[in-house]
Amino acid sequence: MIRITKIFTFETAHVLYNYDGKCKNMHGHSYKLFVTVKGKPISDLNHPKNGMVVDFGDIKKIVKEEIVDCWDHAVLVNGLSPHKELGDELASKGHKVIYCDYQPTCENMLYDIAEKIKQRLPSPLQLAYLKLHETENSYGEWLAEENP
Repeated sequence: MIRITKIFTFETAHVLYNYDGKCKNMHGHSYKLFVTVKGKPISDLNHPKNGMVVDFGDIKKIVKEEIVDCWDHAVLVNGLSPHKELGDELASKGHKVIYCDYQPTCENMLYDIAEKIKQRLPSPLQLAYLKLHETENSYGEWLAEENP
């Protein structure tokens, strides 16, 4: 098996309901997302992707459509919390609001990202690993073998 990684960046704000720390206020991050897929390189001289596990452009298309284009310059709000009202107010003023059914932490965002990407990957390609930097020094990781 070979692992292939593509890196993405996007700007997203979030608001954490009932959080007791400094980040209880709405704030944004310059996220950096590492997406690693695995598979066997195609071994067919007549195939246009011969020698590749996947074309980097194919990964880029999936991640841009499912994550980057949706979340970039948006505010993630837990739609199951009282912050939904805040999201509705922001949306009514023209802001881009994404309602989640979870607390929009880096950890939960990774679960969401994994599900969205896995649904779009062609067989036999597999999502192997995700890393999401919230800041330069803080990140979360998702590993396929720990999330069957």
